[in-house]
Amino acid sequence: MESATQGDMTDEGKGVMAQAQDRASALAADAQAEIAALRAKVETLMNERVTPALSQAADQAEATYHTVRERLGERGEQVSERVREQPLLALALAALAGFVVAAMFRRG
Repeated sequence: MESATQGDMTDEGKGVMAQAQDRASALAADAQAEIAALRAKVETLMNERVTPALSQAADQAEATYHTVRERLGERGEQVSERVREQPLLALALAALAGFVVAAMFRRG
């Protein structure tokens, strides 16, 4: 009779193991489905919000770069024109700037 009881326990244990494996497989499949859904949501958010925002920021940075470059070019032309009009003043200012920088380095 004991071997019949042991056989029943073995069969019952196998049944419990099979149920546990089935449950684990179902949980794993659910987890994979949730991960896939989250991946899809992240990709959608990237395409709908992040990528356009980055593109807009890049466009603004490029526009600012061109504006600054244009203004610096204009200022450079103005300085060159002033130097041609008043070369002695430009030379005196350059000498003064050199003197100030040299004095700063001597003290430091």
